[in-house]
Amino acid sequence: MKKDLVYLYDGSFEGLLTCIYEVYYRRDDPKQITSKEDLTFSLVEEYVHIDTEMDKFKKVYESIESKISREFLKTVFYLYLSEDKDSGIIVLNYIRTGYKYGKDAMNYQTNPYIRAANEIYRKVSLERHRFLGLLRFKMLENGILYAIIEPDHNIISILGGHFSQRMSNEYWIIHDVKRSIAVFYNKEQWIIKSFESIGNISFQENELSYQSLWKAYYKHIAIDNRKNIRQKKSYMPTRYWKHLVEEGVQKNGFNKTNLD
Repeated sequence: MKKDLVYLYDGSFEGLLTCIYEVYYRRDDPKQITSKEDLTFSLVEEYVHIDTEMDKFKKVYESIESKISREFLKTVFYLYLSEDKDSGIIVLNYIRTGYKYGKDAMNYQTNPYIRAANEIYRKVSLERHRFLGLLRFKMLENGILYAIIEPDHNIISILGGHFSQRMSNEYWIIHDVKRSIAVFYNKEQWIIKSFESIGNISFQENELSYQSLWKAYYKHIAIDNRKNIRQKKSYMPTRYWKHLVEEGVQKNGFNKTNLD
């Protein structure tokens, strides 16, 4: 019995596009492309380990950009960030379709591969948009601004690019506690690193005062008989609420000296 072919890579975007290069170079037709960490072993599958190679990554990256479009390449990146369990094979089918139709590829909205990719792109883009407004920084004792997020998708890199321009004169950290990674910005550049926990930290003395003022203001402007919880949830799903100052600092275990 012929086994289904599965490509395994290191989980990086560079690794994913290296897989795309190998598919074309080897003329393979894998059933799945997945990171090694997400692998569920099966006896009916044949696994091919693909090592990340930057020259192959760049060839695919530049080929998509020149032969299809920059916008198409952005969608490929958002598909990767989605962490959808089938994102690897969705990327492959999307790129195959892109090469078929060239610069007009994104106009073929009825194509199932284009449509599937656009739906995932929309979800990732919507979550990014939400966090641009929902992110709440808190001032640590050492003057660094710190924010916690737990997004559905791995959007920390596209948040980092935005806030490096918006808050270019501050030191800040955006910590994705769900994935144990963080963006660190030093007023010049931002980098992403593994970051398990910030441990015991201290706020600046006036930080909790600012939080209390903000909560009081938020409560003051709210009109009880005009509250629309359903609409609020559509703009801001409840899974995001626990890291919002206005939804209750103490409720989330924050105090003057510790941040869990």
